[in-house]
Amino acid sequence: MKLTRIAVAAVASGAALGLAACGGGTSGGGAGGSTGGGGGETVKVGIKFDQPGLGLKEGSKYSGFDVDVANYVAKELGVTPQFVEAVSSQRESLIASGQVKYIVGTYSITDTRKEKVSFAGPYFIAGQDLLVRADDTSITGPDSLKDKKLCSVKGSTSAVNLQKKVPGVNLQEYNTYSLCVAALKAGNVDAMTTDDTILAGYAAQTQNQGKLKLVGKPFSTENYGVGLKKGDQAFCDQVTAALKKFISSGEWEKSVQKNLGPANYKPGPGNPPTPTCQL
Repeated sequence: MKLTRIAVAAVASGAALGLAACGGGTSGGGAGGSTGGGGGETVKVGIKFDQPGLGLKEGSKYSGFDVDVANYVAKELGVTPQFVEAVSSQRESLIASGQVKYIVGTYSITDTRKEKVSFAGPYFIAGQDLLVRADDTSITGPDSLKDKKLCSVKGSTSAVNLQKKVPGVNLQEYNTYSLCVAALKAGNVDAMTTDDTILAGYAAQTQNQGKLKLVGKPFSTENYGVGLKKGDQAFCDQVTAALKKFISSGEWEKSVQKNLGPANYKPGPGNPPTPTCQL
C-alpha cells in the first residue's frame, strides 16, 4: 500500500506540473511570497503585452506596474498567475466567458463597463496627456495643438476626446502606440496622446530617454481597476483587500518609481487612491 500511495502521488505531481506548463508563459517573476502565492492553484490573468512600464511581454518575461499589481494580488490570493493578453476590445468577453479570472491592464472603471463586469479599485488614477519631443517647447497642452500633427491609435477614445477639444488638430491614426512613438521621434508627427501612464512608459524606455517628454498637463481622469466577473462579491472583496495592502505596504510607490520614474513621471492628484469593491 505504501508503494501504491507513493506511485499515485508521483503521478498526481507530474500531472499538476504538466497542467501548469500548458497554454501560456510564466508569470515573469511569479507570485510567490510569504502567503504561499507560488504554490497554489494556477489561474489565468489578463494583462497588456505591449505597454512599456505597465504591461510588457519580452520573450517569456513580463514587466510593468500592472504586472506588479497582478503578481501582488495573486500572491495575496495564494495562486500562481498565468498571463494572457487582454486586448482592450476583448476584456469584457474574456472575463464573462471565464477565460481569465481577473484583468489588470490600464482598465478604466466606467459605468458602461460596470454593466458587464465588476471592479476592485481604483488602484491608480491616470489622466490623458501629450508626449512630445524633448526639445519641443511649442506644445504646452491641448490648446497649443491647432494645426499640429497629433498621433493616436485607431478607434481610441483618446483621439476622439482631443478632436472634440481641439477641432483644428491634424489627427494621424496608427495601429499601435509604438508606431506613434517612432513617428514622433522621426518628426513625422508633433505629439501623441493617450493615458499619461502609457506615455511615461514609452518615455522611460532606454532608447527614448532624453528624446521624449510628457507635457505634464493631464486633461481627463482615468480610474484604473482590476476587472473581474460581474457580481462576484467575495472575490471582489479579496482583490480589494490585496490592493489596499499593495498600497499601504509601500510596494505601490516602489513599483511606480521603478517602472515610470525614469520618465520623471509624478502620479497626479488622488494617488494613491483608496480601492473599493464596485459591483
